[in-house]
Amino acid sequence: MDPELERDIICRVKNGDQNRFAELVDRYKNPVFALVFRLTGNRDDAEDLAQEAFVKAFVSLRWFNPDRRFFPWLYTIALNLARNHLKQKRLVRFDSLTAVADIDASSGDNPEHALQRLEQAEQLRRALMQLPLPLREAVSLRFLDELTFDDIAAILGVSQSAAKMRVYRGLEKLSELMNSRE
Repeated sequence: MDPELERDIICRVKNGDQNRFAELVDRYKNPVFALVFRLTGNRDDAEDLAQEAFVKAFVSLRWFNPDRRFFPWLYTIALNLARNHLKQKRLVRFDSLTAVADIDASSGDNPEHALQRLEQAEQLRRALMQLPLPLREAVSLRFLDELTFDDIAAILGVSQSAAKMRVYRGLEKLSELMNSRE
């Protein structure tokens, strides 16, 4: 979303036009859901946490500085909710055959290749879920959400070099996990 449009929407919501918040929800609902789903591994939990993130953002919007970017702030809220949820739950359930990336079997691949890609994506998703949460967060934000290291650092509340290190260590560990399955 254009930063100026985002700032305008936020200012209007803060001035009483609460219906405009739906535009922010429409723009960011899929990335927020994807983030919490990757962290929890469960669709129902992810739906609940994504909704809770938007409610919390709406309630807290009066303290939000419109000169800052909304997306990293919202992601931080969602990330913290997912962290708290995982701490409370201590058990991550897996939805069977849910891949990190959507595999489109109708993309022209023959069925054997499509199945092979689905199996690889499932292996990657399972390996990702085995990473320690700080590394999983960093790798997910960098490669699945395609965020910059500046945004990752802001979302995780760490320096840019710490964000880079978490991504690097996460990739190393992910590589180890994937190679140990072969």
